[in-house]
Amino acid sequence: MNLEGLEIGPADWSGFETVMGEKGGSGGCWCMLWRLPRKTFEAGAGAGNRAAMQRRFEDGPPPGLLARVGGTPAAWLQVDRREAFSRLATSRILQPVDDQPVWSVACFLIARPFRRQGLSVALLDAAAEHAAAAGAEALEGYPVEPGKPNYPAVYAWTGLASAFRAAGFVEVARRSPTRPIMRRLL
Repeated sequence: MNLEGLEIGPADWSGFETVMGEKGGSGGCWCMLWRLPRKTFEAGAGAGNRAAMQRRFEDGPPPGLLARVGGTPAAWLQVDRREAFSRLATSRILQPVDDQPVWSVACFLIARPFRRQGLSVALLDAAAEHAAAAGAEALEGYPVEPGKPNYPAVYAWTGLASAFRAAGFVEVARRSPTRPIMRRLL
């Protein structure tokens, strides 16, 4: 990785907003997809989801980690207790594998100039440290494994399985050919 001056720590609203950009990530999600019931999420696309996430930041603790490179916000990773992401429990593909309490990596957004430099792996390692410091025994992720080269980054917002493997995660379930559930014991 050639990311001089890399710092990863709890996200702040300003840095998060910078990484999300004017559109709020993918289609105005503002990383609220897994946190809200479907109808609420869809009704809030854009401004409503932005306001919901800003409240999460204001209420604390920050709902994820922010990577800065040379002081510039470069990437975001959302990490929290699995229970914070209510839609995971109702997902046919991503529902819980077992009763073990886990923390979850719900999404990533890496700013274009910082992609393909190993930042995903660094963020996953930082997320594992963050979750362990909060008492978590395991960290889970729900990446894509597209099976084709040059997969568009916009569709890889849950991360790529190869990055999870490089960060020490192992596959614990797969209910879809392209969506493994991966876990790292802490």
